[in-house]
Amino acid sequence: MSKIAVVYWSGTGNTEAMANAIAERLQEKSCEVEVIEAASFDTSSVDSYEGFAFGCPAMGAEELESDEFEPMFEAVEDNLSDKPTVIFGSYEWNDGEWMEDWQERCKEHGINLAADGLKIYGDPSDDLDKCHKLADKLASKF
Repeated sequence: MSKIAVVYWSGTGNTEAMANAIAERLQEKSCEVEVIEAASFDTSSVDSYEGFAFGCPAMGAEELESDEFEPMFEAVEDNLSDKPTVIFGSYEWNDGEWMEDWQERCKEHGINLAADGLKIYGDPSDDLDKCHKLADKLASKF
C-alpha cells in the first residue's frame, strides 16, 4: 500500500475541501493517506511517503501563501524528483495564473508531476469530480 501525504494550506476552506476530496479518493484506491496542514510538514517527513498532493490557493498577486506554505514548499521541492506529486488549489480572482507559475516551478525543480495542476474557481463543491480525477492520476503511479 502506497503512503501519500496530502499537504495543504487553506484560508477560506476551499483548498481544504479539495484536499479532503483528493484524500478520500486516494483511500478508495487503496492508498494510505495522511492529510497534513502545511505548517506541520517539513523536509524530515519527505522520506516517510511515496507520493504527494500539495494544495495552496492563489494569494495576493497570484502567488502561494507566503507565511506557511511557501517556506514549507521551498524546503521540500528539491526532494521530490522520485516521488509522484500533484498540485492543486482554489482561486477567486484573475485567471488562476499562480497555478501555471507553480507548475513551471515544479518542472524547473525536477518534481515528478503525475498530472497538470488543478485549479478550481471558488467553492469546489460542484467540481469534486476534478479532484477525484487528479487523485486517480496520482494513484495510477503506484
